[in-house]
Amino acid sequence: MITDAMTARLRPVQPGRTTLVSVLDIGSTKMCCIIARLTPRPEGRSLRGRTHEPEVIGFGYGPSKGVKSGVITDLDLAEQSIRSVIGMAEQRAGLTVESIIVNVSSGRLSSEGYSASVSLDGHEVEKADIAKVLRAVNERSIRPERSVIHALPIGFSLDGQKEIHDPKGMVGQTLGIDVAVVSAETLAMRNIELALNRCHVQVEALMATPYASGLATLVDDEARLGVACIDFGGATTTVSVFNDGQLVHADAIAIGGHHVTLDIARQLSISVSDAERIKTFFASVLPGQQDDRDLIPIVPVGAHEDEAPSAITRETLTRIVRPRLEEILTAVRERMQANGMMDVCGGRIVLTGGASELTGLSELARRILARNVRSGRPMGIAGLPELAKTAAFATVTGMLVYPQICHQEYVEPRILPKLTGTDGYFSRVGNWLRSSF
Repeated sequence: MITDAMTARLRPVQPGRTTLVSVLDIGSTKMCCIIARLTPRPEGRSLRGRTHEPEVIGFGYGPSKGVKSGVITDLDLAEQSIRSVIGMAEQRAGLTVESIIVNVSSGRLSSEGYSASVSLDGHEVEKADIAKVLRAVNERSIRPERSVIHALPIGFSLDGQKEIHDPKGMVGQTLGIDVAVVSAETLAMRNIELALNRCHVQVEALMATPYASGLATLVDDEARLGVACIDFGGATTTVSVFNDGQLVHADAIAIGGHHVTLDIARQLSISVSDAERIKTFFASVLPGQQDDRDLIPIVPVGAHEDEAPSAITRETLTRIVRPRLEEILTAVRERMQANGMMDVCGGRIVLTGGASELTGLSELARRILARNVRSGRPMGIAGLPELAKTAAFATVTGMLVYPQICHQEYVEPRILPKLTGTDGYFSRVGNWLRSSF
């Protein structure tokens, strides 16, 4: 069932109104919190879906502890990391965060498409008819152990005629709808919520990591014509496919850039921190003409200070790094082919995330995926520190766009508790008083 337990509860920002929003990216290698002011912007030719311009007023960034592949593995360590980055952002913004939008990349994140239809009996399509057909999808959409993160209507049909964007006011016999439902395992998301509650912060909404990365890096024409956005994270690689301006597919693979770092550390017998430094400054996935002569100094684990440092060629480093990236890209291609998304994404792939900045990765992706490839960085965000203008911060900046478009999603209406009546708040208080005194 599509319930309001994990689906977006976020109130859309009001047109013409300035508002504040707080977002948190819980990654496997880093955490980042941004507090931003959303200021109304005039309708422009680019980024047409955005009604507001985010301006960063608070920024916090630090290493991630107690998290593995997006899953909370140690609540105490995760709480410390979350408190640290939120505290940094609060100090710079001069305010206190009470609720926050947080990303989800764990819990076997995946998406499925659902269709349903209802009879109109020849009358005009009204809001109640759209709600009725969405409820029909709701009844058949999700398994008990999983919860919905996003439920996005991606197309309506009227009497078999597809590609209708807004059927309200039109006349027909049968109204149909296609919905992209992004879900994950409930327990994984509950642990994220628990870690934030221990920091005295409420979860305002959960957002799928691939959706956020796509919103941050894609331009309007790409999203309309068909594109896939691949986010190379620390321990997970996520994929989102957009078509006709809407998210139609999301997926996650539990392999990321940190696995490349571990490959280097293990094969060269060096520390993980040294392996990360070597990967950042020297690694490439494509061979070069001078690679067999370029030497990279390394310090093996346990080496004494008086020992002469060892060295490897850049060619050796490429032979270590390349197989892991080929594995990730091949897995992405096979999963997209299995879901029929290679045709939907058209001829365009956008790479983002920290590991996407490895030298030569775009060319390797072009060869394996057989598509045009470009690198994607956050767009349309003012006040970002230089550090956060890189592809590694695509997810957290994409979450700043989310409040502007969350009205497109479907969420089951909440049943608010009654204040009066047999099961209302005042009735329960009265029963307690009568039974206790």
